[in-house]
Amino acid sequence: MPKIKIYTRSFSPELYAQSKALYPKGVEAVRLTDRTADGYFYAMLRDRECDIAINIDEDAFVTDPEAVMALALRVWEEGWANAGTSDCGPGCPRSHNPIVTNPFFNILNLKLIREKYEGPAQIRSFDYHPVKEQMQAAFLEQVSEPLNGDFGIYDFEPYYSFYLWLAYNFKTLYLPSRRHRDGMSTILSDGSGHDLCLHSWMARKYKVQMDQTYRINSLINEAYGLRGVARPEFSALKQLGFALEMGFGYIKKAFIRISRWPGKLRRKIRHIKEKA
Repeated sequence: MPKIKIYTRSFSPELYAQSKALYPKGVEAVRLTDRTADGYFYAMLRDRECDIAINIDEDAFVTDPEAVMALALRVWEEGWANAGTSDCGPGCPRSHNPIVTNPFFNILNLKLIREKYEGPAQIRSFDYHPVKEQMQAAFLEQVSEPLNGDFGIYDFEPYYSFYLWLAYNFKTLYLPSRRHRDGMSTILSDGSGHDLCLHSWMARKYKVQMDQTYRINSLINEAYGLRGVARPEFSALKQLGFALEMGFGYIKKAFIRISRWPGKLRRKIRHIKEKA
């Protein structure tokens, strides 16, 4: 049996607490608060005690833990490197590269990936352009219907290189998704008739914008209702602790964002040169 862990790249302690309470029982959970969007995955790969990582965003709420664990075992037994939904799937409010899976939920076969993984530099230097048409053709063979999106996008997010490198070197299992009735959230399924989780999006707006906070809270209530368990309540002291942690988090995040500026500038310059 593989060693399975749950990983979350978290910013909001309150969202994390509400998401974690719905995780499959008995699975070790690792919360990372100080990683960049791609550094998060390299941290997982350094964890040699983990064979299968279930990556769940803090604004994704598990509705069927048994189906999640069954999917993790399927990924292991069938030799998939990654299971997730396309970044322009019908349930995602985005229209980017269809080959990339959005990181709000993935099951990553770390043991398999390590067979070819040499380090972050290897992935960040992956040249997508010469193999784009080959990867596009392979993707279209795996999905029942072509998805809207742009196969030419390769560095929209820092983690794009990671997912493209994965798709080129291994098998990706693309999961179906659909739009929630609230018009924004995503319902993710396993392809066998089981819904895995509800993903709200807009986590940064939680407790910042009233309308988004209301929508996300409604989704959380729905997830707990589907599970038949009570949503946790937090005392005033606990809420104060959440607020203090968020304050320090904003400071830390500012430094992380500044550290990413050189890379963003290089990508902008590259886009300008390509369009010229």
